[in-house]
This record gives sequence, structure tokens and C-alpha cells, in this order.
Amino acid sequence: MIPPLIIQTAEEKGINLIAITDHNAIGNVRAVMQAAVGSHVHVLPGIELQTREEIHSICLFDSYEHLSAFFSEIQGSFPNTPNNPDFFGEQFIVDATGEFIRRENRLLSTSSNLSLKDAWGIVKKHQGLLIPAHVNRKLFGLLPVLGFAPQDIDLCIMEISRHLTPAQAISQFPELSNYKLIQSGDAHQLVEIIGCNQFTIQDFSIKEITHALEGIDGRKYKNIFDTIMS
Repeated sequence: MIPPLIIQTAEEKGINLIAITDHNAIGNVRAVMQAAVGSHVHVLPGIELQTREEIHSICLFDSYEHLSAFFSEIQGSFPNTPNNPDFFGEQFIVDATGEFIRRENRLLSTSSNLSLKDAWGIVKKHQGLLIPAHVNRKLFGLLPVLGFAPQDIDLCIMEISRHLTPAQAISQFPELSNYKLIQSGDAHQLVEIIGCNQFTIQDFSIKEITHALEGIDGRKYKNIFDTIMS
């Protein structure tokens, strides 16, 4: 997706907060943040990390500097497997206008050698927030892959599929009742960009988002599909 079109689509749909979390890479994050300058859209920098257990986790940060420092620390954890564009597709890095800069030659679909616990610790070290992604999904979802929610990691938030309400997710996986649940807003095409989650917050920060999910100091969170799908 082209950075200016991502921002344009978000504005057209009344979305003022998005996160850019490419799979095992951060090469296009800054471009989308730059494309958002002057718009009503705030971009949280992040990455979708695939751990050695083959679990996907969203890692969010308040600034690109925090994300960059995090990625510098984990970059060596990825296998140096070259991409085969004819088989896996191209992996382009672009500028804020969408112009081609270079190709990412490392295959991005492989797993890091970091465990989920390792990743959580490093994200926390860099003042970020780790949220296991689409935890109910058979492929790369925490609960089907591990069979349980780890108790030695302070995972307060879980992401569920947009096709389930929180009540339905808890019915399938009762252990989810111990966590704050957000809806997946994963988009690989412009048409898939939708506003799944509504936050009442004072500023666009990890702290404010966490407080909204916990209902602290008047901050609020609402899943827009909960009523629609019930």
C-alpha cells in the first residue's frame, strides 16, 4: 500500500489513529509517518513480530526512535534467508510519496529466534507494548499454537479476530476473560482499512491506550463490532 493513500483512506473513513506494523520489518514505517504530517491521522510506529514459536505479536511504540532502537536490538535474531520474489512476491521499501527506494532482500516471512517471553522483555525495555495478534487463529495465533496463555509474561491485552465479538472469543477460549481484548484491524489492502477500535483518550500514546482499555481516569474503549455482531 502507498503511504499517502493509506492516510487518505483513513481520513475518508474518519480514522485518526492507525499503527503501521509490517511483518518482521520496519522499513516503511517512517514513510507512512511522514505522509501523515499535516493530516488528522496519527501513526503509531510498530512491527508485527513472528517469534520462534511462530506466534504473531503486535509491538507498538510511542516514537520511531523507540521502534528503531528495539529493531536494532532484535535484527540479528532473524535468519538471513534471501527472498525469492518469483515465489514469495516483492518486498518494496518506498518513500513518503510512494516512490520506490529499494527492495528488502531478507525474506520477511520467517520466524525470529526470540521466544515470546524474550520479545516481551525487549519491547518493555524500549517502553513499548506487546499485544499477541489474532490469538484465536489456528495459524500464528497464541492460543491454538501454545494451547494456553503463558502465566510468566505480563500480557494484559490480547487481539482477537474482527469476526468474533469479545463474548464469542471468551466462549471459545475462557482464559481470555482475564485479558483486555481488542479487535484486529489488520489490513493488507486499502479496502480493508476500517476503524475497529474506538478510544477516548487525551493524546496518542501507549499509556493513554492502555488506560482506555483499563477504564482509568475517564479513558474509554469501545469495540464497534461488539454491538453489530451480537
